Parts: sequence; structure tokens; C-alpha cells
Amino acid sequence: MEDEEAAAVVRTVARQIKLWRKAADLTQAELGAAIGYGEDMVSAVEQGRRIPKPDFLNAADDVLGAGGKLSAMKEEVERARYPKSVRDLTELEDEAVEMGAYSNHNMHGLLQTEAYARALFALRSPALTEDEIDRQVTARMARQAVFERVPPPQLTFVLEETTLRRPIGGRMVLRHQLEHLLERAQLRHVAIQVMPTDREEHAGMAGPIRLLKLRDGKTLGHSEAQLHSRVISDPREIQILEMRYGMIRAQALTPRESLAFIEKVLGEHT
Repeated sequence: MEDEEAAAVVRTVARQIKLWRKAADLTQAELGAAIGYGEDMVSAVEQGRRIPKPDFLNAADDVLGAGGKLSAMKEEVERARYPKSVRDLTELEDEAVEMGAYSNHNMHGLLQTEAYARALFALRSPALTEDEIDRQVTARMARQAVFERVPPPQLTFVLEETTLRRPIGGRMVLRHQLEHLLERAQLRHVAIQVMPTDREEHAGMAGPIRLLKLRDGKTLGHSEAQLHSRVISDPREIQILEMRYGMIRAQALTPRESLAFIEKVLGEHT
């Protein structure tokens, strides 16, 4: 577990499950059989080595007669599954009324399909374990709930042409990813633009940009590098990022042109 906050949640739920199991006079094997999990999984959860999924907590609550006390921990436990950096970013996204992002080497996380995200995390070096990949993918997919928010935030994305062509996960994964982009682009609060590789003028050569305008009117930036990510709040730096992002959007294809471009690239994969 990479941070104490998440570790504390996992330890708490592990202790509660063990206490309720013993109170019900069940062995780990008996509880596992009753809720559809193996003894090893129950043991790992009680030792804090695995984070229980919502269906595990629901089933355990029912079998152990916990009266909703275990099920009530689902939301907190689910958040503990996400890396701290993702939890912090999700909190900002939940507060945003506008978000803008320029991506230059792969699809932006909010636009990724599960298969694309999984393939991307599988490329990490040093290699991630399957559990770590699952945790990262689950967190990334959960962030996409922002598309369903009411009222919805205004979301704009600028993608480099190369992100549409690099076959992360293989040709079929890329094809489904492109189809997903076209679906997202149909949402009225979403605008997706493409920056063609042949553009001579390009304000985004310094790297990816992420901007979030919050409900209170404050604008923040978010920067991700190889090993670190940080939130940018300095007004002078935000001004520079806003200027660059505005120029990038002006230099890229319009949303309508971008849809046609994505459809063209998709046609190359039929």
C-alpha cells in the first residue's frame, strides 16, 4: 500500500471482517465458500494484503449478519483501491466545471477504453504486477464518471495525431479506442480536437497540458512527468498554461474537422 490513508482503511475493513467472521463461528474456508471466494482470498483480505471488492463486502455482510456495517464501507474501501495521486486528481475533477487537456503521446486517461488503459499500464517499466495493473485501470475507469455528472462539466481535449495511430494493445484495441472517441465526441459538453503531425506552428512542444476550472472560479493546472505529478496553482504559471492551451486549440483541427479525421484513421483499420 503506497500511502498511510489507504492502508488504514484496508486494515480497518480487514479487522472488521475477521471479527464478524469469528462472531459467526465460521472458518475462512467456510466464509469463502458461502460468498463465492476461495479461502486464500478471504485470508488475504483479513491480512490486509488484498482489497475486497464491493461484491465481497456485500456478500460477507449478508452471510455474517453484519446489518449493513460491512457494506457501508464499500465507498471508502473502493477509493482505497486507487493510488493517492489518482484520489487527489479525482477530487479536483469532481469540483471542476471546465476541464481542458492536451495529450501528445497517448490518449488522455478520461478518453481511454479499459482495454487501451490496461495495455498502456502493461507497458510500464519496471513491470507492474497484475494486481497493480488492475488497481490502476479500476481507478482510471472510475474517473470517467465525470462524463455522467449533472450538471456536466465542459470538457475539451486536443490529441496529437500520433495518439490516433500508435497501436497500443494492438490493432483491435486501437480500433475500439477510436470508436470510443467518436462516441464521446457526440456528447454536447465534450469537444475533441486533433493536432495534425504536419502542423508547422505548435504551442504545445513543451509537453502535455491539463487545466481545471473549479466551481469557485479558481483555475488549477495538473502536470504529469515520468515519476511525479503535481498540481499547479501559481497564477502566473496558470496564465502561461491557459495561453498555450488556447493557442493549441486554435492551431488544431476544429472539432468537426477532427471527427472527420478520426473517422478517416478508423477507416484505415477496417
